[in-house]
Amino acid sequence: MDHVQRSKISATVITYNEADRIGECLASLAFCDEVVVVDSGSTDATRELAREAGARVVVRPFDGFRSQKQFAVEQASHDWILSLDADESLSPELAAAIIAEQERGFAGAAGYRFARSSEYFGRYLRHGNAYPDRKLRLFDRRRGGWRGEREIHEAATVDGEVVTLPGDLLHRPFRSFDHQLAKGMQYSRMMAEHANARGKRASLGKLLLGPAWRFFRGYVLRGGFLDGWPGLVYAYVTAWTARQKAVRLWLLQNGLEQT
Repeated sequence: MDHVQRSKISATVITYNEADRIGECLASLAFCDEVVVVDSGSTDATRELAREAGARVVVRPFDGFRSQKQFAVEQASHDWILSLDADESLSPELAAAIIAEQERGFAGAAGYRFARSSEYFGRYLRHGNAYPDRKLRLFDRRRGGWRGEREIHEAATVDGEVVTLPGDLLHRPFRSFDHQLAKGMQYSRMMAEHANARGKRASLGKLLLGPAWRFFRGYVLRGGFLDGWPGLVYAYVTAWTARQKAVRLWLLQNGLEQT
């Protein structure tokens, strides 16, 4: 049998004031051949903790999630990229699956996707709009990356076959309920600005029916109710964020102030 050369992996992480979460993220990436952290000017100990964990830290002003992640890809030494956010970490099962593919030289694939499981009020959501929420985060940068113009809810893409791996990307997106509301405000603004720049228009139907459909689809059709009261709160708040986006888009297209 021919010997398969082990491919090296560069892990990339973008950060801003993540001192409380960066440790777990980087610990799950210990098997990678390199870890690159691109920081947006943290005022806490994020950069120091990342360096202590063995990461190479680069500082760059933030100009969008997609742009920051692609910049991190370009700083990497190796072509196979494993891209995580600071509030994410690999489950042991997912780490083992990635290592197994690495030992096989990532044969036949241009990228890999896997499920992301989000923690919410102490419980990992396993239903609704929150799961499996598959993300393509391991890819050959020679065949793809963080492409396009969308800076919010960005997605990596590749030219070639994408394989789904077992295991979960563990996601801890919110430090508190207030943190979730603040992120929802930020994201709804960015999504509305992106939609407005592309010429999309708000409508009464989208404002009234869009959020209601999002709630019904996630909570009822996709079984969000099976996650108990956290599933109910998650479905309601994310529908509320969708409503904010629709309102902000309407304000933008009519030249009205958002703040």
